Amino acid sequence: MDHAVSLVQAYLQLNGYFTSAEFPIFSGAGRNGARAITDIDILAFRFPSGLPLLQHKSAPQGLDMTDVDPGLGVDGDTVDMIIGEVKEGRVGINSGIRDPQVLKTLIGRLGNTDEEDELVVSELLKTGNARLPSSGYTVRLVAFGAFPPGSQVPPCRIISLGHVLQFLQAYVRKHWSMLRHLQFKDPAFGFLMTMEKARRGGAGRRGEQGVEVVPAVGEERVARPRPEKNEAPRHHRRRK
Repeated sequence: MDHAVSLVQAYLQLNGYFTSAEFPIFSGAGRNGARAITDIDILAFRFPSGLPLLQHKSAPQGLDMTDVDPGLGVDGDTVDMIIGEVKEGRVGINSGIRDPQVLKTLIGRLGNTDEEDELVVSELLKTGNARLPSSGYTVRLVAFGAFPPGSQVPPCRIISLGHVLQFLQAYVRKHWSMLRHLQFKDPAFGFLMTMEKARRGGAGRRGEQGVEVVPAVGEERVARPRPEKNEAPRHHRRRK
């Protein structure tokens, strides 16, 4: 999986979305053949949140997803579908993701009529978001990228990868007391956890700038100079 897609997927999942990365779209070609049209970098669905249940502390529970990023513009009262384009460089929207037939294939999963599909696709291409007439579900185009677009982009919501990273780092630090006990197979979130562990243990076991030389048996250990008090590592500062 692309590194940027992996980062965006972790971001959306922590905001309560079920995701499918690099979702392929294809059509028939020849006898019993198939032709790839495009792939959707990230396809995400979020369902309305119910009222939080009072649970015993020892009861099984998932990750905390109550702090939804306002930058996503989530309508918490309905199902939200995101069709996402992810770029490691400048924000951009590929032509494949704006193909009306591709969009109809994607939103058809929401159980619409053909007439509704036509209306929703037209509105989506015109404004970057649409609401299904019968169900009230929302469908949105969201573009992710490291840098602002270099040229005109069609209507959509733009979220920078820097914003995504800041959200993930803030989440890890806020919930560290719980997260540090868990193991993560997700490559992006797992790497963020490793970075946070490294940051918190940056001074080494003797607090000497993270570097230590263990001498041979019988040799005297030479202490490295400790940093000044006003330059002490953050995790060594006393709380007031």
